[in-house]
Amino acid sequence: MRHHVLRAKELRNNMTPAERKLWSLLRARQCGGMRFRRQYPFGPYILDFACLEKRLVIELDGSQHGENVRYDDERTQRLNRHGWRVLRFWNHEVMLESGAVFAVIMAALMG
Repeated sequence: MRHHVLRAKELRNNMTPAERKLWSLLRARQCGGMRFRRQYPFGPYILDFACLEKRLVIELDGSQHGENVRYDDERTQRLNRHGWRVLRFWNHEVMLESGAVFAVIMAALMG
């Protein structure tokens, strides 16, 4: 577990441009007062963004994730079994359509 905590800290310090952009929208309780955590360790995973209060996970996928569809599906199913809802966005969606991405996140938080 300690390895995951250290890895999460490393990832927080080295966020991708898409992660930085999304974090600028999620931080400081800008989503209806909900608090998000970034690079949150959960079991064997490090979740890109997590709202603990609403059990909502937001994952960003880059082009390297194209071949990891099976892994992502299994991970999502496991998180669902633990009561988490998972939203996935491509990096380019966050970079080019951040307003639409934010709207989907807000709908998930309010729904």
